[in-house]
Amino acid sequence: MSRAFVFAGQGAQYPGMGKELYDQHEIVKDLFHQANDILGFDIVKIKFEGSEEDLKETSVTQPALFIHAYAGVKCDGEAGRPDAVAGHSLGEFSALAAAGVLSFEDGLELVKTRANAMQQACDSSPGAMAAILGLDDEVVVSTCQEIEGIVVPANYNCPGQLVISGEKVAVEKASDVLMQKGARRALILPVGGAFHSPLMSSAESVLADKIQVLEFKKPICPVYQNVTGKPETDPEVIKSNLIAQLTGPVKWTQTVQNMMTDGISEFKEYGGNGKVLSGLIRKVNRDAIIIRH
Repeated sequence: MSRAFVFAGQGAQYPGMGKELYDQHEIVKDLFHQANDILGFDIVKIKFEGSEEDLKETSVTQPALFIHAYAGVKCDGEAGRPDAVAGHSLGEFSALAAAGVLSFEDGLELVKTRANAMQQACDSSPGAMAAILGLDDEVVVSTCQEIEGIVVPANYNCPGQLVISGEKVAVEKASDVLMQKGARRALILPVGGAFHSPLMSSAESVLADKIQVLEFKKPICPVYQNVTGKPETDPEVIKSNLIAQLTGPVKWTQTVQNMMTDGISEFKEYGGNGKVLSGLIRKVNRDAIIIRH
């Protein structure tokens, strides 16, 4: 029976994240304190003592989740070797580290660069995101194309749940139109910018520069990437897809469907509360077996 490791993105964080692993495993203590040196601030103190608001800061959330996910995999050791990996948005960086494509140090440096670049893009190009519930993806996609301004599909989370992203006015207009077309809900999300949309183009170029100077190794197993939903093993293709991810959509529905078609039946979630992706996977395919970490 084939097993995939999947890694959560922003939204799965919580205060105290990783404290139990830290207290029980020396390797986790070493990783966490190494992270402090790489980041230039005390991420350990924020994770363990900070509030929910502290953890919502993009520059904190992204490295905190990456570190937590990587620590979980390291604690599992060789017994936890996956047959495939995938991550949702930020989680893709954790997936690449788990598959041996990136070292912990390079992965965290990349996440740090990504988080800071995304924050700068949010500040210079404010935007919005909205979760559209209860409509077919095709209806949401075609409606976005009809709206004046920038609004695009951002996260294909599961059937009947697609997040849109773009300019605030365009996202609000699309949400109104989609409610008229029968959406069960159109919920504006509490985020600081338009992730996975053209408004992230400045962050994409910064991330691309960083990616090109890092070594990407061949993964130990296929990596199903966000922008295609398909398995990749070529380091150069992985780089290109990772760069495109900032302005392209997260095709999570397609990723899970392709994994199961390819023989993956078990999914083990790492990072954050360990529940976000498991819930989405079950909505994509009820036959999926969820392994608790």
